[in-house]
Amino acid sequence: MKDGLSWEEKRKKLVEHLKRAGYLNKPEVIEAVSRVPRHKFVPLGERFMSYSDQPLPIGHSQTISAPHMVSLMAEKLDLEPGHRVLEVGGGSGYHAAVIGEIVGKKGHVYSVEIIPQLVKRAKKAIEAVGLSSVVTVILGDGSVGHPEEAPYDRIFVACAAPDLPPPLAEQLDDGGKMLIPVESGLGYQDLMMYIKKKGKLLTKNEGGCVFVPLVGKFGY
Repeated sequence: MKDGLSWEEKRKKLVEHLKRAGYLNKPEVIEAVSRVPRHKFVPLGERFMSYSDQPLPIGHSQTISAPHMVSLMAEKLDLEPGHRVLEVGGGSGYHAAVIGEIVGKKGHVYSVEIIPQLVKRAKKAIEAVGLSSVVTVILGDGSVGHPEEAPYDRIFVACAAPDLPPPLAEQLDDGGKMLIPVESGLGYQDLMMYIKKKGKLLTKNEGGCVFVPLVGKFGY
């Protein structure tokens, strides 16, 4: 390491920063972010920046989300061991790995990614960190979800949609929660929370955000 710190020491410093900034509060999320080696999900050319709190390019005009956004979304989803989770926009697999650590072996994360090269890379990284029994990476159009394993306790979308894709609303279980960045105009996005109760969706705006566009039937 150029600065003399090991990956583990860098990760610990990042976690402390996220806790001070208020992004990390729940013990289970703190533990998950502490355990998952983000550098395993970052391309070699960007790896020295792995534990900076910022998004990084992973090729194909895509990014790995900033640690604070991964932490914020994990906290707001109220994840529990045993939850079945759908991720749309899997990228290099880091976000799914953090969620997988929380839901554990009794739960499962289905991560859908539309770019074949990223699917291959994510599968390799997930296997390298020992989470292949908890996280399944799928090549496909995430805007239509993954009906084969529906319904889901939680759904989160790591790319911005023009509106809420109807298939995702259908695949959310009653009592379930979904987080998705939705276009709010002039290139801005709002991180929207949807909670399903008796077939109806309750909506809450969790604030502004910036994600790459969702590609697919219900995307751009």
